[in-house]
Amino acid sequence: MLPSLRSILDLPVVRDASPEVLGGEGRLDDLVRWVHVSEILDLTGLLSGGELVLTTGLELDKEPGRAASYIRSLERAGAAGLVVELTEPRERTTAALRSAARSASMPVVIVWRRVRFVEITEIVHRLIVAEQLERVERARDVHEAFTVLSLESAGTQQVVEKAAAMIGAPVVLEDLQHLVLAYSAHHLATTELLDDWERRSRTTPSLPRADGSAKRIGPEGWLQVPVGVRRQLWGRLVVPAPLSAGSDDDMAVMVLERAAQTLAINRLAERDQRELSQQAQAGLLNTLRQPRGLSEAEALARAGSLGLKLSPYYVPLVFRTALPAATASGSTASPDPLAGQQEERVLLEILAEALKSTASSGLTASIHSGSVGMILALPARQLEDPTLERLADALRAHGGDFAPHWTIGVGRYRSSLLEAAAGIDEAAHVAETAATLREPGKPYYRATDIRLRGLLALIRNDPRVQQFVESELAPVLQAEAEGKAGYLELLGRYLESGGNKAAMARSGYLSRPTLYARLAKLEELLAVDLEDAESRTSLHVALMLHRLRGQ
Repeated sequence: MLPSLRSILDLPVVRDASPEVLGGEGRLDDLVRWVHVSEILDLTGLLSGGELVLTTGLELDKEPGRAASYIRSLERAGAAGLVVELTEPRERTTAALRSAARSASMPVVIVWRRVRFVEITEIVHRLIVAEQLERVERARDVHEAFTVLSLESAGTQQVVEKAAAMIGAPVVLEDLQHLVLAYSAHHLATTELLDDWERRSRTTPSLPRADGSAKRIGPEGWLQVPVGVRRQLWGRLVVPAPLSAGSDDDMAVMVLERAAQTLAINRLAERDQRELSQQAQAGLLNTLRQPRGLSEAEALARAGSLGLKLSPYYVPLVFRTALPAATASGSTASPDPLAGQQEERVLLEILAEALKSTASSGLTASIHSGSVGMILALPARQLEDPTLERLADALRAHGGDFAPHWTIGVGRYRSSLLEAAAGIDEAAHVAETAATLREPGKPYYRATDIRLRGLLALIRNDPRVQQFVESELAPVLQAEAEGKAGYLELLGRYLESGGNKAAMARSGYLSRPTLYARLAKLEELLAVDLEDAESRTSLHVALMLHRLRGQ
């Protein structure tokens, strides 16, 4: 930390000079950025702010009446304080300084014994340079620590814990919907840290981008930085508690910024990871999906070399692992990459064994983390459902608990291998959507089984979708966070009734006058026309997404 004027006055060299504070005591704890020695009374343009000015005041002896204007000019320049050496009886100068100091906000100090200004300057500047050097070394340590975490592709929780340890305070990573993704309580009880988190977070506005300086915002004075790449922000890191002794806000923000960069880099690095043991089939499957001049004959030849039989029908499938369940705090457990890879290997073995007991064959590979794609070759069209049932049964038969973790999405059958490979995207869409349903129930799903709610469940974690929800529902959610409950339920009932106020009144939910008044207030709060069909549709989609968060 930079030295304060109070700490400088407490230095032995200054204390021995009998300092007396004439005014501005309330700012004695302001930090001193530099020490400036000057005998002139006009320092306009010579100061940049934060300087402690030392003077003998000899020029004031000539014109004591300029004391007030002199002090005001220093205040306008942002000086941290003024120290005047008066070693001889100089009644007029002393009286002028005392009078001017009474209305000064900047500290004005008189030292009554001779003091070597050069000694004060040397000591203070040594403290300042040492502090700057310490900050540079601290910044280097932070940079090195998070560079290592980036190179090691450290998990989200590990990055958050490192940030909390370096800052000496709890750190929380949340998404754009104010749900906790990871946190480190750092000696604070988890229940205290996360209590009523969403409401507290909503009352703390987000800053668009850190500007390199610390700024506490919100009713609790949180420090924060956004997380993401350029305009594609997907969360923020916050310090929602006081810092430990010896820490400062600027350093904490620097740590948060480096942690945010590491999280963004690692998130990018985790995309499109492939299982090494399936590299050959994964490479071919990727080539088939984006053939770029590959002919059907060449595709069949290459697939045949990997065991796919020549068949009249090909069906694209995707097996999607279940999404992590939300915890009580609203966060989702981070998947274990090694455990996920092992589970995919087990799945590939089960599918290979199941296909051996059928007349069909398949080209199977991990297409990305948590998803396994397959092109199923069928000798006859009527074998599609029996073969799919056989694959689903094989999953259910393995250990009893394995099947519920995987959802099967089925694309449309094709007579061309390349067309079937292009249908992998459709099957992946179906599988990922079905994996979000609260009551799956089916052994496999086709596009006709998935409706709007399933689609919204699939895309609800996209930052752009979260931003849409916040944009549409922000006034209502803000009102709920401030204790004005009931508007969210009212909006839901209104939208579910198709905007029919009369039907809502007949349901007995509220009396007609009260209902109409509440709806008018809701319309005013949202600043939209609730009679407009497009507005209702937009709000309904946003509300469905909001309700799907915890599922």
